[in-house]
Amino acid sequence: MSQDEDRVGRPVGRRVALGILALGAVAVPAAARLQNTTEALLAEAASKDPTGLVGLLPGGGGFQFYSVADSIPHRSPDEYRLTIEGLVDRPATYTLDELKAMPRTRLVRDVQCVTGWRVPQTPFAGVRLADLLKSAGVQPGARAVLFDCFDGVYSESLTLEQAQRPDMLVAYEMQDKPVAAAHGGPVRLYAAPLYFYKSAKWLSGITVTDSVTPGYWERRGYDIDGWVGKTNGRDDDPTS
Repeated sequence: MSQDEDRVGRPVGRRVALGILALGAVAVPAAARLQNTTEALLAEAASKDPTGLVGLLPGGGGFQFYSVADSIPHRSPDEYRLTIEGLVDRPATYTLDELKAMPRTRLVRDVQCVTGWRVPQTPFAGVRLADLLKSAGVQPGARAVLFDCFDGVYSESLTLEQAQRPDMLVAYEMQDKPVAAAHGGPVRLYAAPLYFYKSAKWLSGITVTDSVTPGYWERRGYDIDGWVGKTNGRDDDPTS
């Protein structure tokens, strides 16, 4: 190796490499912030768009945004609370930190919307719904679970058998980062084998009941049992 090659190949190469690493260290969080901001703006615009066209724009990581409320609701991690009540022996209220202190489960499945779009291999992580129900002590007369949301409008439900499956999560992470407000954070339901309308956003309450209470979309014609590929007149491949 000549002196010129050594001077160009090692000192300059090292400086360039260090510079690239420094740029990468800045660019990665900046890109994440830009994506979060883009998603929030798209979600807010979609909530005010009667045509539904905003939800078709790129920038949401493959997701389309839906909200039945007038705007995207927000709860900070510190003020978030999740209540569990109804036909249980031990009603409880959890903070986000308390949920995170419980055993964590991570699932990677395709997300399938009943309107047709699909986001493959999306990670969600959180607490198994079955673990929360077990901790609360479900009473013998229980048959279903009702979910309330802090947008003040949306609701969803599962049969008790569905709720006790291991692929039903009370999720505080999505795509390996905290669930953003635009995606229903800080905590949402993730019902992996069901169409995505069953995965209620902005989850605030879990009530164990003696019968299924139709959720927001079920009252408007959607199937109560929203199994991917088996209901709502669709034949999509199962997600799990």
